[in-house]
Amino acid sequence: MHFDYGYMEEGQLGKPYNIGLLGRLIPYARPYKGPIFLALVLTLLITLFDLSIPYLPKVAIDRYIFSFWYLVDQKAAPSSLGEDFSRRYGHLVDATEEAGLGFISNSKLKRIDPRDVRRYQEEGLISRERFYRVTAEAVNQDRAFGREKPIRGEGPYLYMPAEELKGVSPRRIAALRHKDITGVGLVALFLLGLIVGSLGLNYWEYYLLEKAGQNMMQDIRMALFNRIQGQAIRFFDRSPVGRVVTRVTNDIENLNELFKSVLITVFKDIFLLSGIIVVLIHLNWRLALISFILLPFVFGLTLFFSRQAREVFREIRRNIASINAFLQERLSGIRIIQLFVQEKAQLERFKDLNHRNYLTSMRQIKIFALFMPSMEVFSSVGIGLMIWYGGGKVIGEQLTLGSLVAFIGYIHIFFKPIRDISEKYNVMQSAMASMERIFELMDKREVMGEQRISRGPMRAEGHLQFENISFSYEKGFPVLSDVSFEVKPGQVVALVGITGSGKTTITSLLERFYEIQEGTILLDGLDIRDWDIRELRSHIGLVMQDAFMFAGSIAENISLGAEEMTREALEAASRQVDLYQFITSLPNGFDHEVKEGGVTLSAGQRQLLALSRALAHEPTLLVLDEATSSVDPETERLIQESIFRLLRRHTTLLIAHRPSTIQHADRILVLHHGRIVEKGTHEELMALENIYFRLNRIQMNV
Repeated sequence: MHFDYGYMEEGQLGKPYNIGLLGRLIPYARPYKGPIFLALVLTLLITLFDLSIPYLPKVAIDRYIFSFWYLVDQKAAPSSLGEDFSRRYGHLVDATEEAGLGFISNSKLKRIDPRDVRRYQEEGLISRERFYRVTAEAVNQDRAFGREKPIRGEGPYLYMPAEELKGVSPRRIAALRHKDITGVGLVALFLLGLIVGSLGLNYWEYYLLEKAGQNMMQDIRMALFNRIQGQAIRFFDRSPVGRVVTRVTNDIENLNELFKSVLITVFKDIFLLSGIIVVLIHLNWRLALISFILLPFVFGLTLFFSRQAREVFREIRRNIASINAFLQERLSGIRIIQLFVQEKAQLERFKDLNHRNYLTSMRQIKIFALFMPSMEVFSSVGIGLMIWYGGGKVIGEQLTLGSLVAFIGYIHIFFKPIRDISEKYNVMQSAMASMERIFELMDKREVMGEQRISRGPMRAEGHLQFENISFSYEKGFPVLSDVSFEVKPGQVVALVGITGSGKTTITSLLERFYEIQEGTILLDGLDIRDWDIRELRSHIGLVMQDAFMFAGSIAENISLGAEEMTREALEAASRQVDLYQFITSLPNGFDHEVKEGGVTLSAGQRQLLALSRALAHEPTLLVLDEATSSVDPETERLIQESIFRLLRRHTTLLIAHRPSTIQHADRILVLHHGRIVEKGTHEELMALENIYFRLNRIQMNV
């Protein structure tokens, strides 16, 4: 099985990250499709409310505030013209008690073709005089005026010439037009109801989207962390920890912003823009076409700035990842920095990274400093066009004032979604850059292959065999060359050699941290590539030179979260390495909190804890990789005594330098430049007076 370990540099993104990127979110959104669908329905309702709000002032102005009526006198016009009018527009006329007379409202008059209106007025079919429609009851109550007899319509209404109300007191006008005033009040109440309803719908929409978004981000973060844990060690050799941490923290949060602030907003904006276009065309298609003149410029400007901003945001994400990687590395090595008095040098390097990020951020600010005011200018120009062209139509009585007000309101709303996108464009670009990196890491599969056949050993005994193993980290630089040896159950075999001879590489191949390139490793007669990798590692207890401790209790550091491990098992493991007395002397015993990295423990205590951890998981094969190289002689003695007590229960592979640690091994293998050059017991190898002999003399002199 072949695996491609090619590493994509930070920001080097290919086609998979530019095509269908948003589609990668669908599998994570599918479990929450119910809340998302409900949120979309609420978004649709909110959009309908938003579309209704500018239309209500038009209703109030045209129907109640400027509710003019015009007399339609078919008796005063040629019969052919009257018949033509009745056939085409008769449904718009309210009849009166007198035959041949009717009235048409100002708003309905605008539905007639302006050329027809002009012809009808010239022929006397439609009067130029304006009338108010009032109730007969209001006229009867006010006898003070009525110089000209009103025309009675069907029902309780009278049509009074507008000239009759000139000079009349506001109180009397209010009494006559109380129906119109009541209508305006009802429109205002309805508008208030829409606003309150929109407030409630916005609350639930935000809640549902936020809940679904948080659940999705939790799932993506878990999937990403699971993928990171499953990567081969080779991946971590080439990936700075700070960058990996940025993927799981900052980039996931940016993705959450994309979901809740952009995706649903885009759906709402598209629906809103479509609705506005339909309404504008319905109100006056000529005026609508005038307003659409600016659209090519708006979309062209948006496309231009989007291309400019995309690369900037990618560079910002790269800079942030570099800063995080730098901080993680320097904080981990703060003791070395302070020991060698390198604070100033490191500050200068951080200053360079920080300044580079600052310059990139300023480029982003300059882009939006041009983009957002440009959108405001287009919005103002659009409104100016409406006032200029629409105002002329109102003066020419080809458009109602309410329709012009509605047009201005809709134009203002029309540019609002575009302004919203521009305001959130930094969020969108940053989130898209983060999404590229998240799914880039998701797609990276530097993992060990699963077992080639679905079977396991009949019985785990710890029988280890290396057969003609060759390996290199980089092509052309071999680390192991044709290495073969055998460790039988219950044996203690030691590996010794100078630094760089390949000792630790043997343990890495055994644990399948790296894939075997040539040869075969057998554990209990089965190729380790045929083992399930989890099963394989559960049978091997590895204690490394640098014992890593997690922030948590002593018990958690031994069990590593294995819930099936009882307190009795922890105590038994600690007793085997003579650590139980030390643990019980701590303030909280096994519940004593260990700081990150085990900084409050000595090197020997950390090493004994690591050995307890390995034994607590009951391995079949125990591997000690320089486990005593950094401890004092007393701790080394404790570890040695523990090892020799466990000889009958564990197969043990020792990697060490000190003769006192390995001289009692059943067999010692001497590695030199990646090859086994000597084999035998301590006495046999000392008698040869070769490499092993010289290593021992050097250690003894030291």
